[in-house]
Amino acid sequence: MGSSAPAPSSFLSIVITVRNEAPHLRELLDSLLPQEPPFEIVLVDALSRDGTQAIAAEYARRHPSLVRIFERKGSRGIGRNEGARQARGAGLAFIDGDCIADSHWLAQLRQGLSDSSVAAGRTVAVGRSAYGNLERVELYQGGSDVTFPSCNLAYDRALFLRLGGFDARFITAEDIDLNLRAVQTGHPIHFVPGAVVYHRMRPTLVRFLYQAFWNGYGRKQLTEKHGALWGSYRVRRLIQGQRTVLAWARLVAAMAGYLTRVVTAGRRRLSGPAPALLGTPTGAEAPRGAD
Repeated sequence: MGSSAPAPSSFLSIVITVRNEAPHLRELLDSLLPQEPPFEIVLVDALSRDGTQAIAAEYARRHPSLVRIFERKGSRGIGRNEGARQARGAGLAFIDGDCIADSHWLAQLRQGLSDSSVAAGRTVAVGRSAYGNLERVELYQGGSDVTFPSCNLAYDRALFLRLGGFDARFITAEDIDLNLRAVQTGHPIHFVPGAVVYHRMRPTLVRFLYQAFWNGYGRKQLTEKHGALWGSYRVRRLIQGQRTVLAWARLVAAMAGYLTRVVTAGRRRLSGPAPALLGTPTGAEAPRGAD
């Protein structure tokens, strides 16, 4: 399928950004190859130091018409933007390197995109059950839950490019920011429960809390850019939702990340659109936060 040929509306580009995902990458790619055609897999590697690149190259050799590999250092937002730039599909289906897609995942997202410009699937946590059972903090804007994660998210490519892609200044919550901008421009998020992705939880308590810290940091970045977002989420409801020691530990770690951003942001506060969102931000590359 040549890059110059017009892509049919049903042709989707599966965009993956990875760094050091050698333990999981085979399972992910094996779950993607049998998906309903037509599609391509656009994998962007953020200069992995393990066997990720070798595994990706092996699959590209075995499936040259399906798997395309690129390199781009930087945050997940930068990697996904690079994948979107290289994509040839009319739609973009995002998934992460530590996930496994259900066999009907892409077909369900394709159907979702036929009804809306943005579709989100159902993400099921696997691994440490205590981590996966914790309640997800939802945020609704314009009737849509904008916290659907980018490990199971699909966008009409034209809309994605018009929005400017992911804001690469974010360390985490770049998916919430993108979803917010989509909803604010009149594109509600269509939830497709049959589009299932299995997402591995962090294997240790330290990595779980590290992720929570950066999630809190990203929440503060969201308020800098969009103003008060959490006013409808009452403190009492938040406290009542912490039913276990692990839930409280997550909350404390997230608050530490939030306050860290408050203290250290200074002149780097986010306000308004980032310059050239689909490009690399000026200055140092943003870390990948919750990896």
